[in-house]
Amino acid sequence: MKRLMSCVLVCAGVLLLLSGLRETDVVGTKKQLSYCDTQIKKTLDAIEGSGLMPRCIDTDATDWYKIDIYDWTSGFWPGILWYDYENTQNEEIRKAAIHYTESLVPLLDPEHPGDHDLGFQFYCSFGNAYRLTKDDKYKQVLLKGADKLAGFYDPRVGTILSWPGMVTEMNWPHNTIMDNMMNLELLFWAAKNGGNREYYGMAVSHAKVTKENQFRPDGSCYHVAVYDTIDGRFLKGVTNQGYSDSSLWARGQAWAIYGYTLVYRETGDKEYLRFAEKITDIYLKRLPEDYVPYWDFDDPAIPDAPRDASAAAIVASGLLELVQLEDNTEKAEEYRDAAVNMLLSLSSDAYQSGIKKPSFLLHCTGNLPGGYEIDASINYADYYYIEALTRYKKMQAGRDIVEKYPQATQKQVTIAM
Repeated sequence: MKRLMSCVLVCAGVLLLLSGLRETDVVGTKKQLSYCDTQIKKTLDAIEGSGLMPRCIDTDATDWYKIDIYDWTSGFWPGILWYDYENTQNEEIRKAAIHYTESLVPLLDPEHPGDHDLGFQFYCSFGNAYRLTKDDKYKQVLLKGADKLAGFYDPRVGTILSWPGMVTEMNWPHNTIMDNMMNLELLFWAAKNGGNREYYGMAVSHAKVTKENQFRPDGSCYHVAVYDTIDGRFLKGVTNQGYSDSSLWARGQAWAIYGYTLVYRETGDKEYLRFAEKITDIYLKRLPEDYVPYWDFDDPAIPDAPRDASAAAIVASGLLELVQLEDNTEKAEEYRDAAVNMLLSLSSDAYQSGIKKPSFLLHCTGNLPGGYEIDASINYADYYYIEALTRYKKMQAGRDIVEKYPQATQKQVTIAM
């Protein structure tokens, strides 16, 4: 860990010097996307014929731990392939993206119960497939996926049940985790693209109830909110993957930043813009010099605690969108500089896997309390890294980084509670 610190601090010293070069591609996006393409081809060779997808590579390993379609992270690998195809227009990559995307169709089977992660599984894969191809068959899967996800919404609480399995195991009657903010995008999309219009109201309700209960006064979040299923009361905020119930778990805050940014995009409600700023500011204030967080900002082992490059990648991607949505020029510049600095660190030798492993990034932390994916490479880190690079490329070209869909109507905003 100390060796990592010495490496990253060398590049950190020059990061902020680049803040004035806003019109220059200081990240070297073309080079970094080419690097991603190289790593993807290594992974395709490594998993060919297995019928499985890559999930993680532990610290001392060099090969991917592979998963089937029912793992919660199964949507990220197809999504990575679609982003690579978007940037390379390589026909072989497109074929691979189609193959791995369409392999997820059985997730719609009623015999597969699923949970909130259906949003990740469907939107990262079929969402990108439909965005790039406009093939109606992908749209239909997305709409059916949204129907299944909406089945976990509890109107007594006003949020989506995240982990059905934890209801009994942890005595969490209705639990909502911060990761769930990301899955709202599928409901928003479906409401505007031919699905049930009530899904818009469900997504807004989830964001509102989460905002009111799952954050501390300073803007830091609890990983898990537990509610009473009889009257919908908020019972407590706890952690499942952070250091403690009162700590600031980096990836949880990352999900929140990205999530409330997309809620503002979809609603246009300034309340969510101001809230996205608040929860972003506390995260940025506590970052180390290289802009890649420790896995939990309150781990007493810092500076010898593990980093989490996955949180940095998620926030970098979310911030680039927040920049385009901002109504405050100074805030937009601050967030843009922060996102660029995150990408600079993630694109350095200190964090890229390079020739050592076929992943994009090193030094991610999946679940330290659970004892796995510690200082590892993880597929969702790679997904948000290539998404952030693609968004930055579009921003440099003066393009919108997120495709615009029709705005909501008033009927979509309200649902029966």
